[in-house]
Amino acid sequence: MSEAKNLKGGISLFWKLSATFLALLVMVGVFHIILSISTSEKYYLERNQRLNANIAQSIIQEVKPFIDGELSETATDDIMHHMMAVNPSIEVYLLDEEGGILNHVAPYKKVKLTEVSLDPINEFIETKGEVCVMGDDPRKPGEEQIFSAAPIMEGDVLQGYVYVVLAGEDYYEVASNLWSDYITALGGGTMLAILIAALIVGLIAIWFITRNLRGIVDTVRRFQEGDLDARIETKSGKEFNTLGVAFNEMADTIVGNIENLKSMENLRRELVGNVSHDLRTPLAVIHGYIETLMIKKDDLNPAERDKYLNIILQSTEKLKTMVSELFELSKLESKQVQPKKEPFFVNELLQDVVQKYLILARKKGVLIQSVISNNIELVNADISLIERVLQNLIDNALKFTPEGGTITIKTNELDDAVEIQVSDTGVGIPEEQIPFVFDRYHIGDKRIGLDKSNTGLGLAIVKKILEIHDATIRLTSKLNQGTSFSFELPYHQA
Repeated sequence: MSEAKNLKGGISLFWKLSATFLALLVMVGVFHIILSISTSEKYYLERNQRLNANIAQSIIQEVKPFIDGELSETATDDIMHHMMAVNPSIEVYLLDEEGGILNHVAPYKKVKLTEVSLDPINEFIETKGEVCVMGDDPRKPGEEQIFSAAPIMEGDVLQGYVYVVLAGEDYYEVASNLWSDYITALGGGTMLAILIAALIVGLIAIWFITRNLRGIVDTVRRFQEGDLDARIETKSGKEFNTLGVAFNEMADTIVGNIENLKSMENLRRELVGNVSHDLRTPLAVIHGYIETLMIKKDDLNPAERDKYLNIILQSTEKLKTMVSELFELSKLESKQVQPKKEPFFVNELLQDVVQKYLILARKKGVLIQSVISNNIELVNADISLIERVLQNLIDNALKFTPEGGTITIKTNELDDAVEIQVSDTGVGIPEEQIPFVFDRYHIGDKRIGLDKSNTGLGLAIVKKILEIHDATIRLTSKLNQGTSFSFELPYHQA
């Protein structure tokens, strides 16, 4: 069914393009016919006028139409009838010096003008017939015809003009029939053959040109129907290569987003399961001891009551910490937290954080030492979020460093950044567990069992905070020798 749809879609595209191409061919054909007719007619008129430009002058040379300023009827009639016998399609008119018609050889009743315009006649005489000029048609007012003209001179005095219309009515009757036959041959025969040939060539060209496009359409349909592995084949120089690359990138992005959604769904399920498990433990402890206090309220001595209340308090503190860290991590993962970067001296921040942990470290019998340079330049970061990173790293080191161990906070000055390192001499991390340390609720890490107050979220929070700073947390560890975390902060650019 899918293949049938794809085939139908490709064929439909081919025929749509073919129909468009045919319509364009017909339009071009019609335009070509109109242009050919106009050009051919203009060419014929100009050729005919140039070939017969000297007819009027020949008439004057054969006879003198005016004798002593008077029109010679006999002479002019003879020459006019002679010219009509030689070329019956022409019409000859004798004009006075103002363009008035004095005599003519044409059916009398059909001559409707008494005078013709002299402007075209003077232009024709000046250009000697080298330029196509249209003059008045005495038989058809408002229409123009090609002509030949010559001035009639007696000495230096202009007596009038000989005005010869080269395409008379008889010519037009014959020419009209011939012209119809020519148009029929041009449009019905020649043009039809050209259209058919062009259409065949065009269809073949469209078939090859759209071959790649049909492949693209088929691939898009497959992707639309659920084949997420469908990709358009791209080759350098191939038609629609840019479209194919864009589609493949879009498809990869969509598939990546789908995978991310699946991953997020798995994480959500894992989170719900882990939260349910971890909340159940302190809630069960709280519930159990409160129930014991209520049942044995009259039998418990003050020391036992204080012990139970202290256990309840510790459980509520753990519950509070867990909820707080869950809320913090969820905001980081949903990108609700944006770092407010500002310049500050990281060495001062490190010293303040170390001072806060000195008393806690002494109680546990752990030594905290710092190797911090006082010449570090200003760094650019969110000071409160970086403080949170340092606290989590030191908390993590304290939890897994046994009594008598050492925690070292160190800085290394690089070319464009400062490296901050938090190391301990604790139990270390098994090599197979290192890639998963920054995951939420990394239960696989056996170290979690060493500290019942651990929520399993501290390092995940560290990683997310550094990610929104475009920084990376690095980890090295050896079992029973210790662990080291490090990251870099860029110097402030003034």
